Amino acid sequence: MKPKFRLFRRGTTFWCEDTESGRQQSLGTKKRADAVRLLHGRNEAHAVPFVNLQMARAYMMAADPKAPTRTWQDVIEEIIKLKHGETQRRWRIAAQDKAMAEIMTKPVIETRAEHLLRSMEIGKVSTNVYLRRIHNFALDMSWLPAPIIPKRQWPAVRHRDRRAITFEEHQKIIARELNPERKAFYELAWHIGASQSDIAFLRTEDIDWGQRVISYQRKKTGEYALIRFDAEVEHILRGLPKDGPLFPYLRTVRPGDRATEFMQRTRALNIQGVSLHSYRYAWAERARRCGYPERFAQEALGHNSKAVHRAYARKAQVVVPPLSVYESQQAVDPGREIRFPSVVPLSKPGGEPLAAIGGAAV
Repeated sequence: MKPKFRLFRRGTTFWCEDTESGRQQSLGTKKRADAVRLLHGRNEAHAVPFVNLQMARAYMMAADPKAPTRTWQDVIEEIIKLKHGETQRRWRIAAQDKAMAEIMTKPVIETRAEHLLRSMEIGKVSTNVYLRRIHNFALDMSWLPAPIIPKRQWPAVRHRDRRAITFEEHQKIIARELNPERKAFYELAWHIGASQSDIAFLRTEDIDWGQRVISYQRKKTGEYALIRFDAEVEHILRGLPKDGPLFPYLRTVRPGDRATEFMQRTRALNIQGVSLHSYRYAWAERARRCGYPERFAQEALGHNSKAVHRAYARKAQVVVPPLSVYESQQAVDPGREIRFPSVVPLSKPGGEPLAAIGGAAV
């Protein structure tokens, strides 16, 4: 092994030079014997960790031949292979994060905590989130002998503050919007609280006019969401195409571009701190304020709940009543019970039977 440091004399004082970086440093002595001992100590201090690493590689190669050469790029590519649809697309974008570019070519077993911390320091919130997932995947696959950063020491994920959009702000955006398709898109987001991609990809086949139900498969989770609509939502839907995609242009636009278009409108109206996702926050807050049952709210927003699990046990799914019914009832008579029709048979696109949960008093 090539020595890490070499000895030389400058004037009457002995110096050492790093043979890799070229950095020079005085040994602070004019005696050759002392200088040789100091140089030997530095080279030994460097050689021991190097030998230990080589021994660790030899042991790991016996169990995993790819261990010495496996990089973080290899790890993330394996993760991408296991993902599908929208989730896979998000992982492909994460793999191109410039903050992680520095460690992508670094062997997994040679990575130190400071390498990951440096990437998170110069990166964004998503850098922290995806680095943690990549690290944990490598650990679960036994490609790492031990955690590089202990679980409790990972930097906290701190998202930017986002809030729900208010009804007044929503009305300003609608009043200013001249594009009919985008205007209907924002109105539907307010009424059903679905994610922007789920709304953009709605088709006429997703609307059951007889049962007054919108059903769609969530882009993020693949689960089916079903929500009953009222007269106001029906008016919006009647103004959209009668066949095929409801939003033919917006479905072709990337989610980031749809978000940018929305931000342009909020800035023009001097509305701060909201995004398209704020419509989901607004729907949830409205549901809580008017006493909408939590199981219905969770189902409408696409989150797991006991109601969903009970429905799956019967090979059926929850159909969510309109939120506007609860809001209007609260305004008229807060103490009155609200009842919905008993179970109504429905079907997914393709013919698989579903059933709606109803008949429960609130």
